[in-house]
Amino acid sequence: MTPTRTATFVGLISLLVVLLLAATAAASPIKAKKQKLAAVQAELAQVYEQSSMAVERYNEAATRLEDVRDRIKRTRRLLKIAEYKLGVANDHLTARARQVYKAESAGILDVLFASRSFEDLLTQLDVMQRMAENDAQTARAAKEYRQEVADRRLALEEDRKAAVKLVAQREESKDRVLALQAQLESTVGGLKDEIAELEAAAAKRAEQAAARALAAQQTASSSGGSGGSSSSSGSSSSGGGGGGGTIVDPGGSGHSAVVAIAQRYLGVPYVWGGASPKGFDCSGLTMYCYAQIGISLSHGATDQQRASKPVPLSALLPGDLVFFGNASYSHHVGIYVGGGQMIHAPHTGAVVSYGSISGAWTGGRF
Repeated sequence: MTPTRTATFVGLISLLVVLLLAATAAASPIKAKKQKLAAVQAELAQVYEQSSMAVERYNEAATRLEDVRDRIKRTRRLLKIAEYKLGVANDHLTARARQVYKAESAGILDVLFASRSFEDLLTQLDVMQRMAENDAQTARAAKEYRQEVADRRLALEEDRKAAVKLVAQREESKDRVLALQAQLESTVGGLKDEIAELEAAAAKRAEQAAARALAAQQTASSSGGSGGSSSSSGSSSSGGGGGGGTIVDPGGSGHSAVVAIAQRYLGVPYVWGGASPKGFDCSGLTMYCYAQIGISLSHGATDQQRASKPVPLSALLPGDLVFFGNASYSHHVGIYVGGGQMIHAPHTGAVVSYGSISGAWTGGRF
């Protein structure tokens, strides 16, 4: 082997050793960061599920709150009726009291001497008895109306307290889950930035080491060696395949029109309790899309699942609903489009998009 070739060989070996040491030194902290990132992302996935469940609880609370408000309206109407009846009864009793006070006292002897016959006496006594009974009945009615007014006022106050408590509970739950979600998302973003910086620094160090080794090799060569470097950096980029036109399974009727309706809202942001093109949550999106074809659904995944006809996941048709959770509670719902895909509103911070039905427990058809 010639001295030039020997120097070249030694230079290549040195270059490989330097690159290997640089890669090994960089791999350890990067690997640790990636492991931490995977752990935080797994925790975040669980929080997204908790968020979906919390928003469904929120929708249930909102529905109950509307019921409470309806009861309050009815109670107010009944309260006005009871107060009116009480006023009428009080006016009647006041008028009777004035009438009795102003009238001359008529005892049983007066009625007896004033009667022209026995039948007339009975008639007069019957009238007096009826008047007394009517006054007593009016007095009892007035007392009952007073009690009714008091009871309805109490019920109104209890309903108001219940409504306030519901609002406080749903706000507290929402804020707690969103705070945890935001914290984890921030951690994920920070770790990704740190990993990118470490990888960039490692790549720069490797490049500098390679340049130094190559310079040393060229210096060691006695002749002007033509070191064909031909360094190829095979960086594999994971292309985000965006699927645009999802193919809808052929055959069967279902409610495939719902798919086309849902596609109009791709990109609309997720909003807690949202059920309009300004923002959707999962059940708000399905409720809104189905309303466009004349089918009214409740704002809640569990309610929608229980109101639908169960469909095995293997028999889904485009437009069917896909539920996540279990038989006792569904915390998420999407619209099946075919090919194992659905359109759904995933979670806070996301937008209406396509997603896999992997993990769903059942389907539903209307």
